[in-house]
Amino acid sequence: MRYYEDYEVGTVDLHGSCEVTREEIIEFASRYDPQDFHLDDEAAAKGPFGKLTASGWMTAGLTMRLMVESWKKTGFVGKGGAGMDELRWTRPVYPGDVLSVRQTLLSKRRSASRPEIGFVRVFIETLDAESKVVMSMISNAMIGTRDPGGTD
Repeated sequence: MRYYEDYEVGTVDLHGSCEVTREEIIEFASRYDPQDFHLDDEAAAKGPFGKLTASGWMTAGLTMRLMVESWKKTGFVGKGGAGMDELRWTRPVYPGDVLSVRQTLLSKRRSASRPEIGFVRVFIETLDAESKVVMSMISNAMIGTRDPGGTD
């Protein structure tokens, strides 16, 4: 198990990888972001990216999936999220792209009112196969503590 006490500011964690398929892009867009450049090759060719691209919201969902799958393997003791800041989609994601996630711990503090929880601020980058950032955000998360009476 990985508790609040097991994390140090500056720690970098890598979280899996997945290939983005054309079918997934269209399925997601059909349900949640039905813009033409996410749905139709011909329309996408005339659009801002020149070809079919994944919705940024799909990229965010895939990022979360990769992190949770990794956390389940490492025993991360997550207690929920407290929001995201500075969400940026910096490059389009195309069918066939392989994405991975890099997470850097920016800061941490123990809750004063709930000693069984620690708060962490994490910079999350979603990378393509060339390690170029396609999305970034800052996550404010809660992690269980091993020792509720401990100090930082």
